[in-house]
Amino acid sequence: MASNSKRRLPPWLKAKAPGHPNYIALKNLLADLQLNTVCESAHCPNIGECWSQRTATFMILGDVCTRSCGFCAIKTGRPQWLDEGEPERVAAAIARLGLEHAVITSVNRDELPDGGARIFARTIAAVHRLCPETSVEVLIPDFKGDWQALATVLEAGPDILNHNIETPPRLYPTMRPQARYGRSLELLDRARKMSPAPTKSGMMLGAGETKKEIAQSIQDLADVGCAILTLGQYLSPSTHHVPVERFVHPDEFAEWRRFALGLGFRHVESGPLVRSSYHAASQVEQVRAATPTAS
Repeated sequence: MASNSKRRLPPWLKAKAPGHPNYIALKNLLADLQLNTVCESAHCPNIGECWSQRTATFMILGDVCTRSCGFCAIKTGRPQWLDEGEPERVAAAIARLGLEHAVITSVNRDELPDGGARIFARTIAAVHRLCPETSVEVLIPDFKGDWQALATVLEAGPDILNHNIETPPRLYPTMRPQARYGRSLELLDRARKMSPAPTKSGMMLGAGETKKEIAQSIQDLADVGCAILTLGQYLSPSTHHVPVERFVHPDEFAEWRRFALGLGFRHVESGPLVRSSYHAASQVEQVRAATPTAS
């Protein structure tokens, strides 16, 4: 098994270092409004690039997750409270940043009856109200298969519904032990049928999956009508997480992009540093351009 602590990163995984004035300003804004981002909590390698461009993925429902995924750096535990003022503060931050496209995700809150769907819906509504020109993408948990919770989110009118399968099903026991591969596919299938919002999903490569498994998972997403796909390199947050088994070359990511586009995806973002919300704003425009209009 690969070591988690001594592997040297290949040159194509060097990311932009934080420190740009916009990075500092955004960090101060988030602190002022007491908001969390997945960029910080999940140790995203693109934080320097994205924050310097004044874009961030807001993480609602607190910063403590009720699940313990083997790939994720977000704190795990028992959340203490639900911040009812969070939706309005997220909308205020988006307004102050002047974002054209906002991405909102969350920790898992399995202890809540609706998994946090109500707060998702309130946040979407607050952004629509305060920033009517801003498109909203939500990256949601699986709500333990509660389809009424999914409906609650979709009824609020997100422009893109994202839910990541993360990895092929064989690796779920170590990567996503409290999730179910089939349930995630069903969520995407139901979302597509319940709402006109394009669906989106993503995977991390390099955690021990085979190329055959990658191809099958991409096919599975195509079969449930997923419109947008993101593929990126898995990077282990610590020695306590699932180790990296291989570093996928950029040429292979390009091959997977061609493969997925051949299956009918409207947009594919595939590269070593790609994460769920990487270049998300440009994805919206490209998907809209690729969507046939009724005559």
